[in-house]
Amino acid sequence: MDTSLDRWRRLAPEAQLLTPDGRGPFPTVLIFHGCGGLRSHLHAYARSAVSAGWAALLVDSFTPRGWSRDHARMLICTGLRFRGGRRAGDVLAAIAGASRLPLVDPERIVLAGWSHGAWAIMDLLALPLIRAGEAGLSDAPDVPLTGVRGGFLAYPYVGIASASRGGRPWHRPLRLLSVVPRRDHLASVRRHMRALASAVAAGSEVSVWSVDATHAFDEPGLMARIIRYDETLSREALDRFAGFLGAISPPRPAPRS
Repeated sequence: MDTSLDRWRRLAPEAQLLTPDGRGPFPTVLIFHGCGGLRSHLHAYARSAVSAGWAALLVDSFTPRGWSRDHARMLICTGLRFRGGRRAGDVLAAIAGASRLPLVDPERIVLAGWSHGAWAIMDLLALPLIRAGEAGLSDAPDVPLTGVRGGFLAYPYVGIASASRGGRPWHRPLRLLSVVPRRDHLASVRRHMRALASAVAAGSEVSVWSVDATHAFDEPGLMARIIRYDETLSREALDRFAGFLGAISPPRPAPRS
C-alpha cells in the first residue's frame, strides 16, 4: 500500500504547476479532472486562477497509470473501476505533495474537481481519516488538511457509489461553490442538493450556481444532446471560479520597495 508521498511521487511527473509572477509562496488550487482525463478547458481554469493571483496545480490521475482516453471512457466513465473513493487517495496525496512545494502556501489550498474529480474530493471529505489504509494510503491520518480552505465542485458525480449520495456525513467543513447544471443527465438538481446536504451538516458554507446547462457544459467540442458545450456559460464559469478563489484568499499586496 502506498504512503501519501509514494503516491505523489507517482503522480508528480505529470502534474503541472502554473504560478503568477513573484516569488511566492502562493495560495494554490489543486485541479482534478473528470473521467475523460485532463482536457484543455482545465488549463483555461488554471490560467484564470493565475490571473487571480493563485497558483494552479493540475493533477493527472490517468497518464501516470498508463491509461488512455479510450480506456477511461470504457472503464472509468462507466464506473467499472477507479471510483471516487479510490481516487480520493490521489487527492490526499496531492495535498501532501503540494504542501511541500516551495511555491505553494500550504495554509491556503483549494480543491477543485470536475465530475469524477469532484466525486473524489467529496468522497475524501466523507472519510474520517483516523485509520491507516483509508483512501488506499497507509499514512492517511498523518496528512494535515488544516490548510485546505475551500472546494470548487463542477457538476460533481453524485450517483451510485458516491458517499455523499448515500448521505454519509462529511468530517470537515469547507467553503464550497458547487456548479449544478439543471440538465445534468447523471443527476437531478434534487439529487445534487441532497448530496450537498452532507457538506452543510458538517458546517460547510455552501454556495450553489444553478445553471441552465448540461453536464460538462464548459468543455469545448462536446455537442451531443445530453452533453453540450456552452461558450457563454463557460466564460461565466471561469469568472465565478476566479471570484471564488479571490473571496477565499485575495492576492497579498506586493511589498513596498
